[in-house]
Amino acid sequence: MAVALGVTEPGAIAFCAAKARALIGGELVELVVSMNSGMYKNAHTCCIPNSDAFGSAHAAALGYVAGDPDKGLSALEGATPEDDALAARYVREGRVRTALSGVSSRIFIEAALTTGAGTARVTIKDGHTNIVRMAVNGNVIFEADDAAPGSAGGDVEGHRIHAYTLKALVDYIQTVPFGEIAFVREAYRVNLALFEAGLHSPKARFAGRLLAMNGGEVISGSERNTASLLCNAAIEARVMGVALPAMSITGSGAHGIIATLPLYAVYKIRRLSEEQLCRATMLSYLVCTYIKEYSGRLSAFCGCGIAAGTGMALALCWLWGVDLAAMERTLSNMASSITGMICDGGNQGCVMKGVAACATAFDSAEFALGGAAVDPVHGINGLTPEATMRNMGRIASPGMERTEETILEIQREKS
Repeated sequence: MAVALGVTEPGAIAFCAAKARALIGGELVELVVSMNSGMYKNAHTCCIPNSDAFGSAHAAALGYVAGDPDKGLSALEGATPEDDALAARYVREGRVRTALSGVSSRIFIEAALTTGAGTARVTIKDGHTNIVRMAVNGNVIFEADDAAPGSAGGDVEGHRIHAYTLKALVDYIQTVPFGEIAFVREAYRVNLALFEAGLHSPKARFAGRLLAMNGGEVISGSERNTASLLCNAAIEARVMGVALPAMSITGSGAHGIIATLPLYAVYKIRRLSEEQLCRATMLSYLVCTYIKEYSGRLSAFCGCGIAAGTGMALALCWLWGVDLAAMERTLSNMASSITGMICDGGNQGCVMKGVAACATAFDSAEFALGGAAVDPVHGINGLTPEATMRNMGRIASPGMERTEETILEIQREKS
């Protein structure tokens, strides 16, 4: 769980560029930021905080001009209109550009900077801010292990969360001392502030309609409509560049929003305790992480809808007071419906994916409460909940690698 300003991928690109500039001074000659396909795709048409521009090249240029590497994924927090104009000039002049390093679900970013004073190179792998190598004028000044601790690349089944069953995760969130998980309260402070900003932002297109669909109220009597409003107005604010952070999970702000804000709707309408909300949130986070560490951090499937949506659906069940068997049925319904939703980058379309995730989560849980669920013999469902979550992740990696290539081809054609 970490604060992230704007969509995580432009933030990571800006952070990498800012770190490279911090290593060496001098007038900019050239900055080339290379990245894996998931990073490239996600940042391709994404709006950037404190800017009216979008895309990975502008994120890199603004990170070079005004990024603060000490702020991590919020590196662009202090960027000014003057900084934005200079970044745009560097992009127009061809002094800042981006490149695709290869098709992979494993995070990779490398900023190669040349200035009048020399060269600097910063390499990030497996985590959005996980620097594994830095070099100045060809001399390595820092080098670490290639992989972030506990970070799977989609084809590695080594994450420690996979040692647990769904039952163990549920038992944990029900019995862990509240003080150990109370930190998740901060996610609601951050994400609700983003929602409020999105609701009143001139950049918003969907937030007003979502509010109208909820009877013009932020908290109505409808859990489903309130959940969709809170969740998707916040997602829209994030992808349209509203300059407030989201609380991310597994490296994604949209994951963090979907994993939390629909639960807040149930909490408010049912007048539950803050402790119940936090325990449900921890279940949502853990199930999301379970699936994501099979799929890889960046892939061709929408982890926001699929992994975070599934975590949120099971947490809804817990807030509703249903048993483990109903949660397992909900999981089967989610796997049989939403798995396969593509990720075509961080953009305005994320709102519609969030709308679909919210609706499917409520439908899956409500069917499960009535005893209706897709049998494990069908489709990608496994014979156990753990196998089902694993299979959901496998659809992304290695299953959708060709889909990733096709999405990139479409984006390049439009460029």
